[in-house]
Order: sequence, then structure tokens, then C-alpha cells
Amino acid sequence: MKTAVGTVKNTTFSLMFADFKEITKAKLAVSVVFSSIAGYFLGAYQIDLVSLLLLAFGGYCMVGASNAYNQVIEKDLDVLMKRTRNRPIPAGRMTVQTALTIAVTMTILGVVALYILSPKTAMFGAISIFLYTSAYTPLKTITPLSVFVGAIPGAIPFMLGWVAATNDFGIEPGTLFMIQFFWQFPHFWALGWMLDEDYKKGGFKMLPTGKKDTGTILQIILYTIWMIVISVMPVFGFTGRLHLSIPAAILVLIAGLVMLVFAFKLYEKRDNPAARKLMLASVTYISLIQIIYVLDKFIG
Repeated sequence: MKTAVGTVKNTTFSLMFADFKEITKAKLAVSVVFSSIAGYFLGAYQIDLVSLLLLAFGGYCMVGASNAYNQVIEKDLDVLMKRTRNRPIPAGRMTVQTALTIAVTMTILGVVALYILSPKTAMFGAISIFLYTSAYTPLKTITPLSVFVGAIPGAIPFMLGWVAATNDFGIEPGTLFMIQFFWQFPHFWALGWMLDEDYKKGGFKMLPTGKKDTGTILQIILYTIWMIVISVMPVFGFTGRLHLSIPAAILVLIAGLVMLVFAFKLYEKRDNPAARKLMLASVTYISLIQIIYVLDKFIG
């Protein structure tokens, strides 16, 4: 009997943990933490383990809180879409009160952890939560410009790591911000293209022209080009302490051109498989260039 009770408890805990990961979007949060840590390595004069742990914990809390607030606000819309109807709140596995408790707790813990690093880091973290929940989330059903607003909190993590390491905001974290800012447009519009039918069921306006047309793809291509230009700028030596060696810049350029090829493939094929390939290429791109930047600093 004890074994059976223990099994039930373990099962209940594993389901609760699975819902916690879902409400905080754990995979997304981990990728954001990865960006922050990359920014920290780029900015740091010397690596401090406690600072890294605070940044990782605070970063996860900020993203987790934003996602939890988002799912509370969109609970009635999530029911309408295939990709979101099994989330904890619409599926009835978690109450709104529980989700809000998680969101508020993570907000407080995240701000405190980042404040210990530096007040500026906490300020940018708090701005990201505010913009994501109070501007981006409500605008998604009103205008495609929501993606522009959402790109601001989405671009903060890479920059946040540098600010956490230096307690300074200048050309270097500004450049990191711009790389991730422009990257988000091809990434999210590829995702929006794939999920357009589902998004429309929830009333979301995610594509720049409102439909899967030439205008949307041309904007994807244009923003990809801007992303490539900004990502290689540090090789020219006018981005302060943030710089790239010529071999590293070539690798970053190649990675960007590969992504651009996938954007042109979408222009040619105009189907969901092509959009999915572009989306996956964008995910690979952002992680890869962050690794190249960090390795170049320590090896070069």
C-alpha cells in the first residue's frame, strides 16, 4: 500500500512539475538564459560563479513570470487554438489563481536576484516583463505591430548579460540588443506563417501584412539582411570592447547567409515546410553566433 501511495505522489509531483514547465515555457526560458550568459561572458572582465547563478536564476524567473502572466491573460483565446488548448489553464489542470501566484512569486524573486547583480540589470529585467505583459500580449489581437513591441523585451536577454557583468549600458550591449532585435522578425514571422491558421482562430495578428503573401516574405528577407549587417559590425572596431576577429566575422556572416537562403526558399515555395525550415535555421543561428562571439573573445 505504501508503494502505491508513493507512486501516486510521484505521479502527482511529476504532473505538477510538467505543468510548471508549461506555464513558464521552460525551453524558451532556458534559451533566454543561454543568451544572457553569453552576454555575461562577453562583458565580464573575470567570470564570477555567483553572478552567473544569479543571472541564470533571475533570467529564468523573469521569462517564466512573463509567460505565466501571458497565459493568464490569453486563457480564453488559448482554448480556441490547437497548439495551446492543452496548456495548464485552458485544460483545467491549473487555476488562474495558482498561475498568478507563480507569476508574482517569480517576478519578485527575479527582480531581487537581478538587483543583487546590479540595479540596472533589475531595471531592464522589470522593463522586459512590463512590455511583454502590458504591451505585447494585448496588442497581439489588435495589430501586427505587436511583433515590433514584443521584439524589445525579446532582445533584452543578450544585452542583459553584458549589463549584469559591467553594470554599464553603452555601445556594446546596445549592439547585442540590436542583433537579437532584428533576428526576432524572421524568427517570429516564420513561426507565424506556419501557425497562421491556428493564430487566426485565436484572433492573433502575427504576420506583418496580415497574410501569407509576398509582402510578408519580403519583410522577412529585409530584416534578415539587417540582422546579418549588425551581427558582423563588431569586426570593424567601432563597437567598443565588443569586437570580432576576421575569421569569427566570416563564420557569423556565413551563418547569416545560410538563414537568408532559407528565407529565399520560403519566397520560392511559400509553404509551411519552408517556413518551418527557416524557423529552425533561425533558432540554430542565434545560438551559434552567440557561441562564436564568446569563443572568439576567449580564444582570439
